[in-house]
Amino acid sequence: MTAWELSRAGLRVLLCEKGKVGGEQSGRNWGWLRQQGRDLAELPIMMEAMRCWRDMPQELRDGIGFKQTGITYLARDAARIAAFEAWLAEAQRHGIDTRLLSRRETEAMQPNAAGWIGALHTPSDGQAEPFVTVPLLARAACADGLIIRELCAVRGLECSAGQISGVVTEAGHVRCTRVVVAGGAWSSLLLKAHGVRLRQLSVVSSVATTEKIPASLSRTAMADDRFAIRGRADGGHNLTAWSSHVFFIGPDAFRNFGAFVPQLLDDMRSTKLRPAAPRGYPDAWRTSRRWKNADQSPFERCRMLNPRPDGAGIARLQEQFAAAFPEIGKPAIAASWAGLIDVTPDMLPVLDHAPIPGLIIATGMSGHGFGIAPGMAKVIANLVQNRDQQHDISAFRYGRFFDGSKIRGSSAI
Repeated sequence: MTAWELSRAGLRVLLCEKGKVGGEQSGRNWGWLRQQGRDLAELPIMMEAMRCWRDMPQELRDGIGFKQTGITYLARDAARIAAFEAWLAEAQRHGIDTRLLSRRETEAMQPNAAGWIGALHTPSDGQAEPFVTVPLLARAACADGLIIRELCAVRGLECSAGQISGVVTEAGHVRCTRVVVAGGAWSSLLLKAHGVRLRQLSVVSSVATTEKIPASLSRTAMADDRFAIRGRADGGHNLTAWSSHVFFIGPDAFRNFGAFVPQLLDDMRSTKLRPAAPRGYPDAWRTSRRWKNADQSPFERCRMLNPRPDGAGIARLQEQFAAAFPEIGKPAIAASWAGLIDVTPDMLPVLDHAPIPGLIIATGMSGHGFGIAPGMAKVIANLVQNRDQQHDISAFRYGRFFDGSKIRGSSAI
């Protein structure tokens, strides 16, 4: 989306993708276009992103499965309701249409469900189908003049007089004066090879899609503290854990341990630790940290991250779903997959100029990147062109993890 934004602004832009567009987390996420519950630093950008999704040509919206069916957070106890109230009190200043639902309203929205005492609901939130959205938008961007090279890894950056002068790809050299690193879980590995530190780790999140479920289940996206669901265009539902994930221990885990301790302690029960990542993964023990631009890079050795889904976790989700929707029972699973999500210590992205002039970092979306992409694209494009920002992006500055600033807790819910 950033490359498309810059191309529209008249710049000549090349987007290099080491694998296939949408092959990793961009095409594997939940498909939520969510304002609700956002960190308040992200919320104005996400609200702009929703306007961008809504204003796309009808043909594009139909193709990606865009629908504003709303998103609902469900509460099983008073503490969760209190969290909803606290977030809403701040979010309402931005004019969002979110509101609290009473127990009666919640039951009316989802009849024959069990255990929820209230909810938070945003009617203007929406959804799209990630597997088709990212490639379709890429084709539309190419029709507008953007150049995309798939199966073309960037091996390294080139500098002259201390600033960016080009990149080295597996297909050859490209001269340029500005580079945006938006490599998701791979960003830290590329940046570190050029002496740029980044506080970033990655976790594996699993998603299942069910067989068709009776029409009594709402098509809106919903979540409580155990699971999340979203009605798909094919009649099934995506089913995933609200916060459970797998974390592979590697060299970066030790380098960044101190910065991530608060997050780890806050979410310990949701984290399954594994001693090593699969071969070739960004933080696997044997992944090269240094390589020559003339040699094959780690990005070519692992074109697409394809983690194994957590089968035990998905089975537990089926049981939890059955407990919440006893009339429907345990859903049959049609397929499952997993993605590697890059996270930062405060769960906010890094959107800033790097210490190397001409290099812009746009990474660490922490699982929130799909829906907010059109809004973030405008922010990143302004960084590239040194234009004034329309939003306050001070919370996303690169130096916050290195200048002694206290890592703040996220205001997201």
